Amino acid sequence: MERREFLKAAGAVGTASLMQPQLVFGGVQQAAAFFRLHPFVAAHPEAVFIKLTQVSAKTATAEKLHAGRQLASELFVPSDSEGYSSQSKIAIKPNLTCLNGDFSTDRMGILTDADFVEGFVESMKDELGLQGSQFYLREGNLLGDAYCPRNEALDWYGPMAQRLGAHLTDFDSGRLLADALLANLEEGSEVIWREVPNGVIFQRIGYVAPINAPDAFNINIAKFKTHGMGVTLTSKNWQGTNVHPYVHYCEGLAQLTRGKPASFVADVHGDFSDTVTTLHAQHKEASVPRWDRPGSDWNSGWGMEGWAQKTLDNLSASNIDLAMIEGIYGRDGNWMDGPHGGASLDFMTNVVIFGRDPLKVDLIGHWLAGHEPGNFGLFHAAVTRGLSDTVNPHAVPVYAWEKGQPARADLSTFARTPLMTYYLRRDYAGQNEPHWHMVDEPYEYPVATAVRDEAQATPQSHVLSQNYPNPFNATTLIEYRLPHADHARIEIFNARGQLVEVLKDGWHEGGAHVVGWESGRRATGTYFYRFSTSAFQESRKMVLVR
Repeated sequence: MERREFLKAAGAVGTASLMQPQLVFGGVQQAAAFFRLHPFVAAHPEAVFIKLTQVSAKTATAEKLHAGRQLASELFVPSDSEGYSSQSKIAIKPNLTCLNGDFSTDRMGILTDADFVEGFVESMKDELGLQGSQFYLREGNLLGDAYCPRNEALDWYGPMAQRLGAHLTDFDSGRLLADALLANLEEGSEVIWREVPNGVIFQRIGYVAPINAPDAFNINIAKFKTHGMGVTLTSKNWQGTNVHPYVHYCEGLAQLTRGKPASFVADVHGDFSDTVTTLHAQHKEASVPRWDRPGSDWNSGWGMEGWAQKTLDNLSASNIDLAMIEGIYGRDGNWMDGPHGGASLDFMTNVVIFGRDPLKVDLIGHWLAGHEPGNFGLFHAAVTRGLSDTVNPHAVPVYAWEKGQPARADLSTFARTPLMTYYLRRDYAGQNEPHWHMVDEPYEYPVATAVRDEAQATPQSHVLSQNYPNPFNATTLIEYRLPHADHARIEIFNARGQLVEVLKDGWHEGGAHVVGWESGRRATGTYFYRFSTSAFQESRKMVLVR
C-alpha cells in the first residue's frame, strides 16, 4: 500500500505582520532545544482555565488570528534544558467534521475555527522556532463513500495548511485505509497502534499518524457545539483521531463488528455487549439521569453507555498533552438542524476553555453551555472506571486566564450560553420533552464526592514554590497555595530588605494561585518574595539578570 499523500506547501504566512505578543517569561523568540507548557498549567492537570476572547464576529479573520496567536504565545515557553523536544511532531486534532455541499459562513460553526488554529500555529512557529512541517492537522472521519464523497472543510483548512507549510490529511484521495490491508500496516507509517488498558469495548485502537506517536505533542482543539451526545467537546472530538473502522463511534453496538474486517474484530472484546449491559444496569441503579431511555440503538440509555465506554477506551489509550474547546462562537442544534425555525444558530460566546484533563475540560464546557454535567452519563462512567474523580463542575479548580496568568475564580462568575441539544430526549414513560432541549434539570451531587474532590484539589498546608524561571530576565511567576480561604499577601523586597512591590494583598480561595512579577527597569541582582497569611509566613530568594 502506498503511503498517503499529504497537502504540504511552504509559503509566506500572510498574517505575520499582526501583533507580535511577548512571551510571559520574556521575549525569547529564537529556536531552543525544548519547549514547555506554561509551568502552572503543566503542574496542575486537575485545573481548567477559561480565557475570554474579544472577537466581534465569526467572520472577523484578523481578530480570530490574533486570539489564537495570543493564547499560544502565553501557553508555550522555549527552554534550553527540559521539556518537549523542539523536533517533536505537533499533532493537532481540530473538529473537521465532514461537510456535504458548498462551504459557507453558515457551516463555519460546525468546525473548529481555522483562523484561530492558524494563529495558534503561527505563534508556536514564531515563538518556539518550530517549522511548519512539524505540524499535522488530523481527522479520521473518512471520505470516498456515499456519505461523504468530499469534505468542504478543506475549502477553509486547505489554504490555511498551505500558508503554514503544515501537513493536512488529504481527504480527497479516498479512504485512509483499505480494510483488507488494515492488519498489515506498520506502526508509525499510516497508523499508530495503542493498547487499551482495561478496555471495555476495544483491546487495541489504531490512530491516524502521528497522533499518539512517541515523538508527538498532541493537541485536542474541539468546537463549542451540541450534538446527540450532548455538548460534543474534547472527549468526542478525540474519537476523530481513530482510523476506519475504529472511528465509527455513533453507530449502534449491534453494528460494531458486523461486516468489519477480521483484524478489527480481533481488537474488540468478545464479551463487550455483556459488559456494557452490566455497566448500564449498574448506572441505572445509581440513578444516572436519562439512562432509563429504552431501546438498543445509540440514542438509548444502553446505547449511550456503549458510546461512553468506547469514548473512555479512546481516552485511556491516548496521551493528550493539551485539551481545548474553541468557543469564539458556539452552535446549538445538530449540524445545520436546530431549534430556530428548523435551523441551528451560532452565538458569539467568546470563550476558550483548556487544561490537561479532557474530562474536566468537558465538565466545565457542559456547564458553560447551560447544562448540568451531573446529568450526563459519560462523566459517571468515567468515575466508575477511575478515569475521573468527579462529575461536579464546582469541584474542579477553575482559573480565569488573563494576559498569560491564571487567577483562581468561582465558576459562577462566568457567563453561560444555553446551547440546545437532542441528547436522550425524555419522550417515554409519559414524558413529553421537546426534541431540542436543555439538560439543565437540577442534579444533587453527592456530598461525600464533593468533599473528597475539594480535598484533592486543595493542599493540606501552605506552600510557597520557587519562582519560575529563576534566574529570570524580565518576568517571573510565583506559585503559592493555601489550605483554606484566607487573606494572603505577596511582597517583593530588594537585597537591602526594602519593600519593592506588593503583588497581591486580599482575600483568596483555598487552593493553588500564581502571580507574575514584571521587573520593569529594576537593577540586576538578588530579590526576595514573601508569602504571608494570618497564620503563615515564608520567603524565598530569586535572581534578576539583565
